[in-house]
Amino acid sequence: MDSGLWGTIFGILAYTAWGVLPLYWKLLDSIPALEILAHRVFWSFLFLSLIILLSKQLTSLRIACKNKTNTFYTFLSAIIISINWFTFIWAVTSGRVVEASMGYYINPLIVVLLGTVVLKEQLNTMQKIAIVFASVGVIIMTLQYGGIPWVAITLALSFACYGLIKKTVDISSLNGLTLETAITAPIALAYILYLHFNGTSSLDVIPLPTMLTLFASGIATAIPLLLFAQAAKNIKFSTMGFMQYIAPSLSLAIGVFLFHEPFTKAHLLGFGFIWVALIIYSLSQISIKKPTHNILEEKI
Repeated sequence: MDSGLWGTIFGILAYTAWGVLPLYWKLLDSIPALEILAHRVFWSFLFLSLIILLSKQLTSLRIACKNKTNTFYTFLSAIIISINWFTFIWAVTSGRVVEASMGYYINPLIVVLLGTVVLKEQLNTMQKIAIVFASVGVIIMTLQYGGIPWVAITLALSFACYGLIKKTVDISSLNGLTLETAITAPIALAYILYLHFNGTSSLDVIPLPTMLTLFASGIATAIPLLLFAQAAKNIKFSTMGFMQYIAPSLSLAIGVFLFHEPFTKAHLLGFGFIWVALIIYSLSQISIKKPTHNILEEKI
């Protein structure tokens, strides 16, 4: 199986996991979003560190830390993904799953834009048509919202920038994510301890099942991100953008059918345009393989 196919599989698994994560965060809606974020970061770091030790990759992690470029971009990505995590957790626990899903509908357009402008990826005619359909769908959903959807915009911009960094930085998925959480884990732990000594920690009042769910947030966070980072290194950035519609579609369905958030005709129309775009883009990926010598000539 070639790397492109593996990348596609990893991407689908990552976005499917993110699509159903609102169900997980809803279990923690009695806990403030910032406290959930602190636990999410800290337990992710412990989980990833354990993987590093068990897989005997500590040496490669040390080597990665010596690269100043990697360190800088990893620090930047840590800040960006923390903003994304907090915004999403706050949206879910505040009953704004539909608006959060809108952010991830907007995100693929930004990803495709970054892919063509920054990474110089080329789009064929069908892919350009798909972008037009997706843009119309997003515009309909944005107009229906009736104001500036700050949650959606923050989620879209932060995750697009995070994905671009993961695409361009030369560091393994595991090492990169471990470094990201290592950067923010001390801050997270300090906040957890502050809440404890201040007598305002949710750990003092929540039942044991909720506490265990909170602790397991590190696993729920790390696994999709590892899959995403691996996918980003093996498939086109613009392709990942359109693949991302899996997550908000699942989140939207959860928000409407399980959490009973509003779903209007405008939502349905926008949703329809986006899925037509996804079908067109998927069809554009189906092509007859070129002869081997042509592929080599292109690479040269």
